[in-house]
This record gives sequence, structure tokens and C-alpha cells, in this order.
Amino acid sequence: MPTDVYQRLARHLDRLPAGFPATETGVELRILRRLFTEDEAELALALTVIPEEPRVVARRAGLAPDEAARRLEALARRGLAFSLGRPGQKARYTASQFVIGLWEYHVNALDEDLIRDVNEYIPRFFDAEVWRRAPQLRTVPVHRSIAVDNAVLPHEQAEQIVRSQKRILVAPCICRREHRLAGHGCDRPEEACLIFGAAAAYYERNGLGRVIDADEAVDILRRADEAGLVLQPSNAQNPVNICCCCGCCCQVLKNLGRHRRPADVVSSAFTAALDAEACVGCGVCEDRCQMAALTVADGAARLDPARCIGCGLCVSTCPAEALTLVRKPEARQPRVPRTVTDAALELGRARGTLTPARLAWIGLRSKLDRLLARR
Repeated sequence: MPTDVYQRLARHLDRLPAGFPATETGVELRILRRLFTEDEAELALALTVIPEEPRVVARRAGLAPDEAARRLEALARRGLAFSLGRPGQKARYTASQFVIGLWEYHVNALDEDLIRDVNEYIPRFFDAEVWRRAPQLRTVPVHRSIAVDNAVLPHEQAEQIVRSQKRILVAPCICRREHRLAGHGCDRPEEACLIFGAAAAYYERNGLGRVIDADEAVDILRRADEAGLVLQPSNAQNPVNICCCCGCCCQVLKNLGRHRRPADVVSSAFTAALDAEACVGCGVCEDRCQMAALTVADGAARLDPARCIGCGLCVSTCPAEALTLVRKPEARQPRVPRTVTDAALELGRARGTLTPARLAWIGLRSKLDRLLARR
């Protein structure tokens, strides 16, 4: 058992669904030292995937309930834990994964050293095989690329996802912000991450974005299409976010792009189809594609289906209407979990870190701590 608090915290985070794998360089420990004080790291070790009141965490952390409540709220305010709770209700706290979680919550607290370390770490963090089995995000088509006669489910339509939300917040894209701060970003819109529900409430409490209505959210989706951004909601039928991503900055798309066959890794129900005879070789699709699935040579486009992630960016601006989106065969249709919690459990099982036995043990310990905290 590691004795250093940051080594213990790294091991603790690695046992969460998304993981936090160790590296030979120890960059993951440098990141934790930049984010957490030693006292904060010790408190974070007492948090689990189950939302719990401060009095429950207090017993596990060896703190008085009032002290635990104060320190947990401070931890959440610093983007080092996730908090749930409406005004007038007792807040509950859970551990935050590194991605998606701790990293994104620091969109307003970036510096050169943290950016450098995270960019060194992310390629080691991203496991294409695990992502293929249990992705955290999926790709849905931009609205203009969907044909009227195409059978599209509600969770595959970005505008319908947005219209179904009661609380919407827009936050800056941490990927484009950190690339710009490092001096090699792009000129696409930065305020482009849509957050929903309890996650939006957390972002609002922590000053990480601004609340908007559905009409403005739909307008952001329209501008994302114009800017050539891929729409990536959380991998659930009831998502908590939609990321609007570019292939030059987005850490997910960058790592997908390094794969020889991104289509085999991404969760997407659609793929592009090219009518070669209708193509005029204008090159618009090549510029728009974030996965280099389309190239233009000798006055005509060529489509590599193995690289297509079904985003529809090529379809929405093809002047010759030579490109369309088609639904993948039934055998290749991705199964989309109902909730983000279901998706997290699938991810934990895919990594072998959140087995049914371990989850049962965490639940039993939480129940016991709740009972003992009442005394």
C-alpha cells in the first residue's frame, strides 16, 4: 500500500470507472500535486462513486460533521469533488473522475505547467480498446445532415436533446482554451460546451459557465455546424452534456484520429456515403472532416469508411449533395446506456475496476457508515 498521499489518491482515482493509470514518468502524480493540497487529497480519499452527506464522509475521514461539511464544500468549489443538491437541501458529495471531471472543472484555473502535464498524460490515459467497449462520449449528426426519411432516435438528435432539458448551461471548451493558452489553438468558438441538469447546477455554483435557454443552446449547435465542430454528447440516452469538438484541440478526437480505424472505436449510429458521380471535387468536405476520412485527388473526393465517425459535417455543406448519412447495419449499431450512471458502470466493468462485487462492497460500506453516523 503506497504511503504517499498522492500515490494513494492516484490509486483511488484509478479505481473509479474512467481510471487514472500510472505512467513511467509519474506525470499523473505531478498533476495531482498541482491540483490538490495534501489535506484535500486526504479528504478526497474518503469519497466514493455513491453520493453521500457530509456526516457520512466525516466518519470515514475522521472529522467532525461540521468540519467535513465545510471542507467538502470547499473541495467541490475548487473542482476537486462533485456535489449534488438543490437550494435548501443537504448537499451530497462524490469522488470526481479525472476525465470527464477534475480536468474539465479547472477550465478557469489553467496554467502553463498544468496544461503541459495534462497534454503529456492524456495520450497515456486514452485506451482505444476500453473506449470502444464503453465510451464516455458518442457522436451524433449535425442537424442539417439528417435526411427527412432517415430513422433517427431522440437521443441521436442534438436539438431534441437540448429541447428536452429543464436546465441548460454553456461553458468554455477546456480543450480549445488550454490550446490557446499554450499558443497553438484554433479560431473556433470557445463558449461551446452545453451542460444539463445536476451537472449544470454544479457548473453554475462554481462559476464555470452561464445559464441559457433552449433557443440559445440550439443557436450554439447551429454555429457549431458552421464552424465545423463535431457534436459529442455523453454516452447515454439522457446525456448530461454535449461537447462541440474540433479535431485539432479536442483530446478525444485527437486520440481517435491517431487510431488507424476511428470508425471501429467511436460510438456512432451513422456513417457517410459518397456518390462519386455527383461529386464536383470542390474540397469542402476534406476541409470539414475532423478524421481525415475524406480526401480530394484528381478532381474527386474519396471516402475512407474506416475513418468516418458519422458526424455529418461533410454532408451539411456539400454543394453537390454528393454526400449523405446512412444508418449503420443493425449489427454495428452501438448500444447507448439509459443514463450516465449506467454508462459509468459499464466503463468500470470494461476496465475491471468496478466489478459487481466491488460495487456491492462500496454500497454496503456506505450503508454501514450512514447507520453509524446517526449515533
